Amino acid sequence: MQVAVVTFDGFNELDSFIASALINRCRKDGLEAFITTPTPVVRSMNGVEVTGQRPMEFVTEAEVVLIGSGVKTRDVVADDQLISRLPLDPSRQLIGAQCSGALVLARLGLLDGMPACTDVKSRPLVEACDVTVLDASFHAEGNIATAGGCMASQYLATWVITRVLGEGAAQDVIGYVAPVGESRETIERAMRAVHTGTIALR
Repeated sequence: MQVAVVTFDGFNELDSFIASALINRCRKDGLEAFITTPTPVVRSMNGVEVTGQRPMEFVTEAEVVLIGSGVKTRDVVADDQLISRLPLDPSRQLIGAQCSGALVLARLGLLDGMPACTDVKSRPLVEACDVTVLDASFHAEGNIATAGGCMASQYLATWVITRVLGEGAAQDVIGYVAPVGESRETIERAMRAVHTGTIALR
C-alpha cells in the first residue's frame, strides 16, 4: 500500500513530515508514504527546500492520498492546471486533508454534503466553499477524512494505519513516538479522536 503525501510549495512542515514519518514506521508491514510534489523541489513556509520523492502523477496509483496545508493553498485551488493533476477517487482510495488542505478537497468536489475539520485561519475560507466546519480535530466519513490543527496530522496517520493495518499497528506506532511516560494517554487520545470523528457509511 502506497501513500502519496501531497506537498505543495509553501507547505507546513508539520503536516507533511509528521504524517509521512508515522506511516513509514509501517514499511515492514507493506505501508509506505512518499512526499509527492508538483515540482521537483518545493520550499516550505519556513524556507526549507525539499526534493519530492514522487511526482504529482503518483496520486493516481497511490492507495492513500493525504493533502497537506500551507501558506499558498489558495493559489493551489485557483490553479486549474494544478488541480487537474489531482484526479482522486474515493471509491478506491483513502483520501485525507490537513488544515487548509480541506480547500483542495472542496475544490475537487469531495466534500459535498460532508462537514470538515480545518485550522482557525482556514476556517472562513473553507466555510466560503459552503462546507460546514466542525469544532473538532478530526472527522471522517467513508474513505474521506480531514484534520484541523498542525498536530492533528498524527490523527490522519492514525486513521490511515488503522484502516490499512488495524488498530494494533496504529497503537504501536503512536506509542513508540509518544513522549516518555505519556505513551498510554497519547495512544488513547489518538484512538479516541479517530473513533469519535469517524462516521461509518452504510
